[in-house]
Amino acid sequence: MNTAIPVRFLDRTTPPTIFTLILLAGISTLAMNMFLPSLPGMTVYFDTEYSTMQLAVSLYLAGNALLQLVVGPVSDRYGRRPVILFGLGVFVAASLGCVFAPTIEIFLLLRVIQSIVITGIVLSRAAVRDMVPQDQAASVIGYVTMGMAVAPMLAPAVGGALDDVFGWQASFWLLTGLGAAIWWLTWRDLGETAVPRPMTLTAQIREYPELLKSRRFWGYALSAAFTSGAFFAYLGGAPYVGTNVFNLTPASLGLFFGSPAIGYMAGNFVTGRYSVRFGINAMIIWGAALSAGGLLIAMLLFLAGYDSVWVFFGFMVFVGIGNGLVLPNATAGMLSVRPHLAGTASGLGGAIAIGGGAALSVLAGRMLERGDGALPLLYLMVVTAALSMVCAIYTVRRERVVAA
Repeated sequence: MNTAIPVRFLDRTTPPTIFTLILLAGISTLAMNMFLPSLPGMTVYFDTEYSTMQLAVSLYLAGNALLQLVVGPVSDRYGRRPVILFGLGVFVAASLGCVFAPTIEIFLLLRVIQSIVITGIVLSRAAVRDMVPQDQAASVIGYVTMGMAVAPMLAPAVGGALDDVFGWQASFWLLTGLGAAIWWLTWRDLGETAVPRPMTLTAQIREYPELLKSRRFWGYALSAAFTSGAFFAYLGGAPYVGTNVFNLTPASLGLFFGSPAIGYMAGNFVTGRYSVRFGINAMIIWGAALSAGGLLIAMLLFLAGYDSVWVFFGFMVFVGIGNGLVLPNATAGMLSVRPHLAGTASGLGGAIAIGGGAALSVLAGRMLERGDGALPLLYLMVVTAALSMVCAIYTVRRERVVAA
């Protein structure tokens, strides 16, 4: 990182190391998907319907979306460090509460509170943009999220194995411990990167129209939203497909479930290596095309009768590649439309993406309960990925006309 101040590990008077930024981004992903192989078993434990239990995913995403509307402006006003530390502290308490939740209603409420951990991923990106210019920011964000990709690749497998041996609560015990460890690391290593702005929160939120009037901001935000939307639909529907369509155990489902993370790591590696050379717009176009193309092939194979577990989960690698190429570059684009509003842009753009993801996650669960196998989920993901490509093409064309 090209920073004016040298970065020193475990020195909170200097900017954070990439290692700390990776963990801050990764803990949010762990909280999102570590317990997913346990969803069918938790449905039985809480004596509820799968669509109700699946709200543990969609409500978490909805909480993420709403919080991001506030997190960005607050961090622009008071700094990244205090907001991240507060969010991690609340996350640790909520994770511990999930272990002892007596009813599905209390569990779901705690999942909403647990979503405050999104401060880590939102503000780690904003911290990068505080420190480096646009194209380099995309590259650094790519490397951060490439390292973070280990989390979604390993988390479902670990969660499934823990469920088999200790029960579903073990995943939340682990999240509690990891959250506490990352809080300590953040306290020691994360120096403030933002220059606090002498504005009230209300004044900060009033600046949203400055972003919302920018067509380029909307183009980048919707490209990211639809690309990640395909993945969120997968989060909402894949546990049902794996358990009820392909009859996988929690441990086996956990192993298959991490397939998009393999592609995500590869996509982020390419982003980190080539974004500066080719520019963020080219990377977004290629990512959207690969995601939509891979899902279309998977859907056609299912329609042709090749509806195996290997086809379904194997082609989800393309969803990961698309996310790895689109998200870091679209994020860098969003944050660079109005650089003085980097935290606000990160929060608002993330809210748009994750809010849409929450809706798609619920829709995926509802569609699958009709009993038509995995095809309804594939239909939804293909349409979502195709819309991402449309938005990406519009954004590139808009930038050629005018930087607005």
